[in-house]
Amino acid sequence: MRLLRDVLLVGFGTYGQFLVTLITLPLTARLLGTEGVGLVAVGMSAYFLGSVLVDLGATQYFSARVHDDDVHRVRGAYAVVRLTIFAALVFALAAGWAAGLHDAPRMLLVGAVAGGVWSLSEDWVLIGHGRFGASTAYQAAGRVVYLVILVVALPRFPTPEVALACLGASSLVTVAATWIDTDRRLGRVQFTTAVGPILRTAAPVLASRLLLTGYGQGGAAAYSAVLNAASLGVYSAADRLVRAGQSVLDPIGFALLPRMVRRSADADFDRRVSRGALGCVAVAVVAAAAITVAAPLAVRVVYGTEFDDAVNLLRIMAWILPATTLTSYVTTAVLPARRRTSTVLTGAIVGVATAGVALAITAVTGSVLTMVIGVVVSEWAVATWFVLTALRAPADRSGNATTPTTRKVSP
Repeated sequence: MRLLRDVLLVGFGTYGQFLVTLITLPLTARLLGTEGVGLVAVGMSAYFLGSVLVDLGATQYFSARVHDDDVHRVRGAYAVVRLTIFAALVFALAAGWAAGLHDAPRMLLVGAVAGGVWSLSEDWVLIGHGRFGASTAYQAAGRVVYLVILVVALPRFPTPEVALACLGASSLVTVAATWIDTDRRLGRVQFTTAVGPILRTAAPVLASRLLLTGYGQGGAAAYSAVLNAASLGVYSAADRLVRAGQSVLDPIGFALLPRMVRRSADADFDRRVSRGALGCVAVAVVAAAAITVAAPLAVRVVYGTEFDDAVNLLRIMAWILPATTLTSYVTTAVLPARRRTSTVLTGAIVGVATAGVALAITAVTGSVLTMVIGVVVSEWAVATWFVLTALRAPADRSGNATTPTTRKVSP
């Protein structure tokens, strides 16, 4: 029961944006139409990419180190890196706006900055200490603010840029709350420019996370080059509902991370990993089946009849859930506990290679169905890779990396 509580808390806190989205989607769809929703999809893709870029995609790895003696130096260096990358994104947005960028290019920059705001939070420290209740409370406050400002601002200024700006602005509430909490408990952050060890630790993880996000949640950014905004809008309608389901399943890995770290030296660790993987997949299969059955009703209630073409796409995309849940479990709980990074990178390369083939085919066919099938195949290719490698590889009981290409680095 305690694990279920932690999963629910992390789910609403870390991925509550998707649950809130189920409330705001009808408003957005009816105000912006299919083309506007398509541009929002491009911005949301950039949102995830920007979030990964700013936090280096390595929050789980640093969460696993919150009990280390050098946590204060890790925290200070990590903060400097994130603030520097975020400043670069803000400069890029200002330059692009001044240059007169419009439509997809502008949405890419707006989304990246909005995602970067979220990654400035100290939520990784709270997760590492198992303080899921505090994490949820702070993020829930941000979600409430998002609902309020979106309902107030979007009807007056019905543009995709405003929709993304509301999401980014609401994250400031969570960022401020997590920083205040962490400073009170750990003391003021000790900023340091000795960021080399942080960058070396995060480099393979960042590369893999960008690749994973690029063909998954950030895929619309790439597909915007070969599909028009209306087609992207239909795709986004299906994708957002599936990602909402994914948001309920992904927190399993986050909730298990502190437990995995504590038990990584146990003799039965590998057996625990396998049992956890089977449990994740079983739950995800049930969720996929439910979405498949409820697809027509879900699309009509959330989006309206204008998005009826999304029903069949939703039924297909629902079956990425077992794959994404397994991938999330391995990359957020198993590999950070083992302090392995290279496996994530190679798995991401598999996904990008598969998605690249799908992108090339979509460029020829111009069909959104081709894109959806490509997403499904890519997600399953990555999940299969992790089953064949990460889950079957023995853990190093000393806590060090188990592959010669990965090093444990302490700043």
